Amino acid sequence: MKVTVNEKYLKGFIKESDLTPLHSLLETAHDKIMSMNGEGSDFLGWRDSIIKQDIEKYNRIKAAADKIKRNSDVLIVIGIGGSYLGARAIIELLKSPLYNSMKKNTPDIYFAGNSLSSDELNDILKICEGRDVAVNVISKSGTTTEPAVAFRIIRKMMEAKYSKAELIDRIFITTDKARGTLKKFADNEGYETFIVPDDIGGRFSVLIAVGLLPIAVSGIDIDKLIAGAASAREQYFKDGLKNTAYRYALLRTALYRKNKKIELLCSYRPSFRYMAEWWKQLFGESEGKQGNGIFPASVVFTTDLHSMGQYIQDGERTIFETVVMQKNSVNPISIPFDAENIDGLNFVSDMPLDNVNNFAFLGTIMAHTDGGVPNIVIEYDNCDEETVGELIYFFFLSCAASAYMLGVNPFDQPGVEAYKKNMFALMGKSGYEKLGEELKNKITEL
Repeated sequence: MKVTVNEKYLKGFIKESDLTPLHSLLETAHDKIMSMNGEGSDFLGWRDSIIKQDIEKYNRIKAAADKIKRNSDVLIVIGIGGSYLGARAIIELLKSPLYNSMKKNTPDIYFAGNSLSSDELNDILKICEGRDVAVNVISKSGTTTEPAVAFRIIRKMMEAKYSKAELIDRIFITTDKARGTLKKFADNEGYETFIVPDDIGGRFSVLIAVGLLPIAVSGIDIDKLIAGAASAREQYFKDGLKNTAYRYALLRTALYRKNKKIELLCSYRPSFRYMAEWWKQLFGESEGKQGNGIFPASVVFTTDLHSMGQYIQDGERTIFETVVMQKNSVNPISIPFDAENIDGLNFVSDMPLDNVNNFAFLGTIMAHTDGGVPNIVIEYDNCDEETVGELIYFFFLSCAASAYMLGVNPFDQPGVEAYKKNMFALMGKSGYEKLGEELKNKITEL
């Protein structure tokens, strides 16, 4: 396997005897995942989707990506949460956070509809001026506020720029197979649609059309991405209770029971930043229920050692770190010799920068463990499609197991609706009048 779990930095924090009482919980979680009889089992479609891809639909994704690459300078992906995080994460990890600024034969890709900021949307509209544009709207219902507002505004720009016939080749809809306003709209206008299956929730959707279309537009080989995830699935199912994804779930559950309630996902590569954002949604929405759950946070080292490093070293001891570490680099850079040695760094001249980064990792992890912060290390050799596919499936499976071990449904998100109801009431949406009055009175009284 390309992804492994290194436990040596947990010495002094976790003993095997701490894990023994959790084995029965893991067995129960495993049974729920395998037999699909647990809470939320209707949303376990991600478990097998990578080996049950509909070939015709899969080929349509690749054909649509090729069309966008041929006729567009810019692709705008409209979606929020799981509808955009996974795609952005994989593009930035496998291509670059600077993807849009690099010379390439693929369109720039911008993500909209994940906030209500007029500044952000105006910037995207300005970037599109004088350029050919395609849009991929991702929303199961079509009524989620942030993407719906963004699509209204961007659609107005598109309709002023292109004819109805031209828009058919430029607007692609990823939505429910039969229900929802977006599906009806797409059918009426003749736009090509891709399906969000009923049994896969947003945060588990990156390996279906939701993520695969924009990922394919960037030039990433989605066949290899899927193959990596499928290989992980096969091995994890073969290993059963001893697979590495379950081991990670077991370790973090043990740490949670030792009052380690905040997990910092750490990377030493800025390109991993959005993978961490995706991971935060995956675990945060899956576990944070009924007053329980590990709070997922993230840092990029060494950058955040100059901002968060003090707290991690000496702050409240309720945190643990999970470091995701890439071993090899395909673009090594060495530090040059400076005859004047003005910075005093000639002792590292001719040393590969990745070696310095690794020394920073070793120095940091030893300092943090000495300071009372347990560390799990998830290691992978190279940053390629197969490895990233395996890493995605590793987190899918460990997340489902962790949540079941915690005693919550991994696949619902009841708390997300609270802010939406308040927002609708304050904006005057029909049916929310009573709540609107209550909230306005409450605001007045504050």
